Amino acid sequence: MLKLGLTGSIATGKSTVLAAFAALGVPAFSADAAVHELYRGAAVGPVGDAFPAAVREGTIDRAALSRILVSHPGRLAELEAIVHPLVRARIAAFLSDAEASGARLAVVDIPLLFENGVDWGLDAVIVTTVDDDELRRRALARPGMSVEKLEAILARQLPQAEKVRRATYVFDTSGPVEATRRAVGALVRTLEAPAGTSR
Repeated sequence: MLKLGLTGSIATGKSTVLAAFAALGVPAFSADAAVHELYRGAAVGPVGDAFPAAVREGTIDRAALSRILVSHPGRLAELEAIVHPLVRARIAAFLSDAEASGARLAVVDIPLLFENGVDWGLDAVIVTTVDDDELRRRALARPGMSVEKLEAILARQLPQAEKVRRATYVFDTSGPVEATRRAVGALVRTLEAPAGTSR
């Protein structure tokens, strides 16, 4: 089974691309979605112990946690030490299950795939990209986003040009969503084709 990583800077279309793979029947995993689940389950205890002000009604309030981290960026490593091993375990289980199901390929969306220094055992990496002005426009349109928060996020991420340089495949999502879906479909057909043939 071909194990594909999906990454890109904030607001560059990762979710759109992941959804396009899923719509074609490709097993797809979102690390962000896994974190959402963990913040309602297995991570509540350890994250709550470290960041008690982020707990609301038995779950981790992401907005409250984000405010803490913006004010105390040095504590991000502390959070990652708690959450990242839990996410890595989820990804390993997902890939194992996908392979056992007979899938030809599977996609894992990991926003900080290059930055976190983990060897994910992937066969190829897809990077989403848009021009910087469009990235900022999209990001700042999100609920709860501010210029300060966006700058803090971008400071943790490799520049887009460096991600593109490291990519196996690149999707520029600046155009219509349907164009991105067509591009994903073309890649899936190529990757799922038997060796030595084209479709």
